[in-house]
Amino acid sequence: MKFQKINCTGRFSLICSFTAWFLIVSQILRIIFFIWQRDEVSLNIFTVLGTLLTGLFFDIGTVSFILFPSILYYLVFPNRWVGSWADRILIWFFTSLGTFILVFTFFAELTFWDEFKTRFNFIAVDYLIYTHEVVANIQQSYPLPLLIIGVSAITFLVLFIFYKRNVFTNVFTQTATFRQKITLLIIGVISCLFFITFITNNQAEWSKNRYNAEISKSGIYSFFAAFRNNQMKYDEFYTSIDNEKAFALVRNKLKESNSSFQRDGFSIHRTISDSTTVKPIKKNVVFILVESLSGSFMKEFGNKENITPFLDSLAQKSMFFDNLYATGTRTVRGMEAMTLSIPPTPGQSIVKRPDNHNLYTISNVFKEKGYTNNFFYGGDGYFDNMNSYFGGNGFTIYDRGRGSVLSDDIKTTRNNITDDEVTFENAWGICDEDIFNKMMKVADEHYNKNQLFFNFVMTTSNHRPYTYPDNAIDIPSGTSREGAVKYTDYALKHMFEKAKSKPWFNNTIFIIIADHCASSAGKDEVDIANYHIPAFVVNLPAEYNHKVKKQCSQIDVFPTFFATQNWTYQSDFFGRNVLSDSFEERALLGTYRKLVLMKKNKAMILSDQKKQAFYTWNKSDNSLKPLPIEKSFLEETISWYQTADYLFTNKLLK
Repeated sequence: MKFQKINCTGRFSLICSFTAWFLIVSQILRIIFFIWQRDEVSLNIFTVLGTLLTGLFFDIGTVSFILFPSILYYLVFPNRWVGSWADRILIWFFTSLGTFILVFTFFAELTFWDEFKTRFNFIAVDYLIYTHEVVANIQQSYPLPLLIIGVSAITFLVLFIFYKRNVFTNVFTQTATFRQKITLLIIGVISCLFFITFITNNQAEWSKNRYNAEISKSGIYSFFAAFRNNQMKYDEFYTSIDNEKAFALVRNKLKESNSSFQRDGFSIHRTISDSTTVKPIKKNVVFILVESLSGSFMKEFGNKENITPFLDSLAQKSMFFDNLYATGTRTVRGMEAMTLSIPPTPGQSIVKRPDNHNLYTISNVFKEKGYTNNFFYGGDGYFDNMNSYFGGNGFTIYDRGRGSVLSDDIKTTRNNITDDEVTFENAWGICDEDIFNKMMKVADEHYNKNQLFFNFVMTTSNHRPYTYPDNAIDIPSGTSREGAVKYTDYALKHMFEKAKSKPWFNNTIFIIIADHCASSAGKDEVDIANYHIPAFVVNLPAEYNHKVKKQCSQIDVFPTFFATQNWTYQSDFFGRNVLSDSFEERALLGTYRKLVLMKKNKAMILSDQKKQAFYTWNKSDNSLKPLPIEKSFLEETISWYQTADYLFTNKLLK
């Protein structure tokens, strides 16, 4: 077939105009991001051109998918119906709707970048699912009416320009030949198939500077790529070694003088025995997972704003971990690390994966010791699958539910936090003071029944829109992250003041740790400094109160705590007792695609597409300097993540 030249007239004119508008605005958005991160991006002329050209390439792929339904419509719709009332309504409606959605998306990309310093990723996919919290958060964080008016005005302006250029007039008066239609269809099909078959979103990450790589992406393309790849099989995406070797390496790292493996081969199941003759201690435990509490917020780590005075004082009279790192960048990662004591497997957190009930978690250890396990969340625990995960793993749920129910296979109890127990609430849930009051109320009930309790509390206040009760602190509500951090510190102080009057206080251990840092983005592929978090164990005997200087991970906190209580227990945990003389310092951390083993100042990073990189980390300026790959370090890194993924996917953590 001899292809005829396609003139941008008639309805093809609308396609050409829409494409040009989309490509121009997408590049303007990239320039905005360049200006936004001007101190972090590489401004080398070749890097800038590479960023813009790579972005243009992915924008072409994006607009091809967006316009393909229009191409099909133009092919199927007979020419004799062009300009009919039905044709006019359909084209006007979908052109207006499509333009509105795209303009809104560009604004959304700005707010998403403000929060996460990335283009759309799997977090954006999650946000699409949990619309109640996200829409409410947007309403409380941004002037939504003005945004809608602005988006509507820009949409009208785009349509008006199309109209003034007679685009719509030609659309409804000019027809296309069959050959023109077929030519356009072939171009559309080839373009879409090319991007589906040969192009992945990861290919946009060509630059060593993470910001340049993110700016190279197309937000919409990235969103759908994340939607397709929310879960990643380790052996398909990452460098592997023989499972026998991987498990042998990890078992050797987990071996302790007081532990004995119960199975051979592909297992880490072992018995951790009390190495002393002291009677096991059974005290109530209140565990508080604090939203987004970066180590950098504390005066202890150099902050000058005095926004954590209570926590800074607590660091002087508790077991304080000052060299501890989060495993991930989201709350569900912190929950996964603390309950399963497992490295961050690629893709989604186990908290959000299917078949995550009846796993061997810390709740099993507490239950075997006679504890009642409770989970407290000030929002709707449906968010991020929290209720399903905790309910399916032995916790009684206390949340601010809005009608969602636990599934039939979860044998647990769910209790709503009632209106009369709430003094302040925003999009994410009730304020920290209210959730602490609810926790203490339940603790009173268990104490009166002579029941030991393990209370797991997830806070919400240190999160956009950063609102909290008025006059609680000297920073007005809703003005800044610093205010939210100071309010959380204030709420923790008041919780301790109230708890000290309780008859159960002296027999209760408090463990406080961040779920992740407030920010995780930087110019390098993994920003290690933004994984550093504080952790406190409060009310232990005085001899335990000191600053733990060893480099360690979230996954080590509960194994360390169990050791302080002289407990003998079964373990499928990857964490170890940090206080042990044989503990080997290391931290395991990652994004949903990058997997890291850090030992002192060396970091091995595994990436999908079976890539790896080795660096020296300079803590003073948070920079990474490339090193030649060390085979033994690489194999150890692979082993931690390969075995963790193997155990979960093969249902060996049940």
